[in-house]
Formats: sequence, C-alpha cells, structure tokens
Amino acid sequence: MQNTIIQRELVDTIKDRIGIATAGTATIREIKKLVDNIEGESGTKFVRMEMGVPGLPPAAAGIEAEIEALRKGVAAIYPDIMGVKELKSEISLFVKNFLNVNVSPEGCLPTVGSMQGGFAAFMMLNRLREGRDTLLFLDPGFPVHKQQMKVLGNKFVQFDVYNYRGEKLRQKLESMLSAGNIHSLLYSNPNNPTWICFTEVELKIIAELAAKYDVVVVEDLAYFAMDFRIDYTVPGVPPFQPTIANYYDKYILMISSSKAFSYAGQRIGMMVISDALFTSKYPDLKRFYTRDDFGNAMIFGTLYALSSGAAHSTQYGLLGILKAVNSGKYRFREDVIEYGRKAGIMKKMFLDNGFEIVYDMDEDKPIADGFYFTVAYPGLSGGELLDDFLYYGISAIALGTTGSERTEGIRACVSLVLPTQFPALEERLNLFHQNHS
Repeated sequence: MQNTIIQRELVDTIKDRIGIATAGTATIREIKKLVDNIEGESGTKFVRMEMGVPGLPPAAAGIEAEIEALRKGVAAIYPDIMGVKELKSEISLFVKNFLNVNVSPEGCLPTVGSMQGGFAAFMMLNRLREGRDTLLFLDPGFPVHKQQMKVLGNKFVQFDVYNYRGEKLRQKLESMLSAGNIHSLLYSNPNNPTWICFTEVELKIIAELAAKYDVVVVEDLAYFAMDFRIDYTVPGVPPFQPTIANYYDKYILMISSSKAFSYAGQRIGMMVISDALFTSKYPDLKRFYTRDDFGNAMIFGTLYALSSGAAHSTQYGLLGILKAVNSGKYRFREDVIEYGRKAGIMKKMFLDNGFEIVYDMDEDKPIADGFYFTVAYPGLSGGELLDDFLYYGISAIALGTTGSERTEGIRACVSLVLPTQFPALEERLNLFHQNHS
C-alpha cells in the first residue's frame, strides 16, 4: 500500500482510544467525534460527508421574526402546548399550498425538530392497539429512528424497499402487513440515505395496503420539495410535492425546517396529523392516557410529557419563514438547489475514480442529484471503505447502519463540502484509487 493523506498509525491509535473497532458500525455522532479527534491531532482538514446538516445560511425571515418575538418578551412565557395559533394556521396553509392537501390547523403541531415528532409518534403508535406492537420501516432510512425505537423498547421490522420498486412493492407489503402485528409504517421521501423518491404508483400501493390493514402511515418529509428534477415550490400551483396524503386518510407528516429552510439549530419542526387520524378513537390508549382520541392524547399526553411545547421564540421564527414561503416572497428552492449542483460534481469525481453509485434509479429514471448520494468501491464492504477513507481525510457513514441490504456502500452528504474543497476531494479519491486498483 502506498502513502496516504494521514498516517495510518495515528488513525488506528485514535480509533482504539475512543473504542471504535470499525467506523462501519459507528453511529453518525460517533464518527463525528472520531473525525474531530483525527483532524485535531493530524492537522489535516477532512472532506466531511458524515453529518446530514445544512451548509447554507438560515432563512433570514426566521431570524428576523424570532428576534422580534424575543424583544416582545415571549421568552418569559410558556408556549401553548398546542402551538402558537397563528403558526398552526400557517402550517395548514403551507400543506395546502405545497402538497394540495387540506388539514385542519388543529392537527398542525410544532415539535422540537422532526426528531421529537418521530419520538412522540413512535410512543403513541405502539399503544393504539394492545395486539399490535411492531412498526415497519421501509428502508434504507435515518439510523436514529431505529435508535429511538430501541430506546423506547419498541419492536420493529424492516426491508430494503429498493428491491421492491413499482408493482413489486404490493406483494412485499402484503406479506408484511398481513401478519397482523404492524401498527404503522414509516419512510422518507426523498429518501435518506439513498435519495430515491417514491413514484405516484408506489404511494398508491402503500395507501391501498395501509387502508386494507388499518395501518397508520408516517411520512418523513425532512427534505421537503428537494427532488430537484421538478420544481414543487410555487405556492398553490402544481406540481405539488408527492405525498401519501393524496391517497390515504390516516397519516402523520413530519416536515422539517432544518434542510429546506436551513433552520436546523433552532430545533423546530412540524407534525401534521390528518383530520381522520386526529379524531380517531383507540380505546386501548386509555391504558396510558386520560383520552382515547388520537389527537388530544398526542398533545396533552405525549408532547406535553416530552417538552411542554416547542420553544416559544422558534415557533415565531418558523411562522416568519412560512409566511414568506406561503406568500411566494421566499423561494427556498433557489437556495437549496445548491446541494444538487454540488452532488453532480462530486458524483462525477467518484465515478471517475472507480466508484459506483449504489442506489441509482427511481424505477426507470435516474435519481436526482441532491443532499445525499451512495457509492461503493469494488471489492470493499461499506465498513472497509469507511475505515480506509479515514486515512485519506474523507468521512461518511456506512449503508449498513441505515437498514440497507447493500452493505458494500456508504452514504455521502454534500452539505458541508465547500466548493473550495473539490480539488482536495478529487486528489484524495485519485490517490485512493491508485492505491486500491
């Protein structure tokens, strides 16, 4: 093996000290800590692709609205557990403008990021019916969702949806849901980590099977309208962001402000509960809550116990953003499409140096360039590739941690890679390829 960017002995020593045998099984935050240490001791700046965090300035409308709210004194007042009334109405309008779906403001709830929304949903959904104790993940997916399930002690099953695109999805879902133990299913769209997007055919199949077996669908829209092949961001004008809500009436949408609005640091997200689910009664909820209707049990039972509401000022920040977006004054796509541009450039660098795209198609169409992409190098597992990349000053996460069955690959996030780092990335990939070819 020829020379590398960082001394192998240094990397291996730091891994041993931290207690990481292989980066392939480490969590995202563990990899961040590992890379922080290697950067600090080697003096070499990494091309960092492990963290799915924004790399753009936050939406100005949010900052201004939040500062104004703080000056008016909201920091001294507990927020209403149901959310700021004006914000709830603006979330409802946002859903109408960009999904073409009608949801009552009552079911539009601010949460402490989509992470809290997911945690609250997992707690509730596991308690709807005593005989249903399992959630189905349509993987690959966000690794922390499974960590949340494990912390709660909840059961889950999973399968790699890429093996069952189009009509193949019907039979697979039927086989899983017919077992009778599934209370809900979850997927992200666009998908983290693969950036695949469900087609309308697939959304209809999910809806039909969910209705047949009375399963709640949780749709993670963390990367809202970021399939850059189509512009979904003109308010009230088609095309609209594809969603299960067009085909099914028992759903929870988790909409993040972190990526589309670059507002990750303020931890404010949106949980949108369909009218039909919000008012549905589940007698078994009385085992844990004073109410058996889903919406009120969620608000006054689960969300109240978790945080007593999302921070007051950040709710006003999100309100300012949504007002700008709903009025058409802020076209967030014009900012975040930079991720797609970077992905196209970076993908080519990998392909030119012997790598392959792991998840590359949406049925018969190439996937979009976006926030993430997946790559593999022939002859190496995802864990081996990730461990080797550390010697070259490159970081990512292994697909094996996401529920992917294609364990030879890794997920690369483009957000924190600056254009000024492109020459360094190209040089390091070239050296890697020379040493491994």
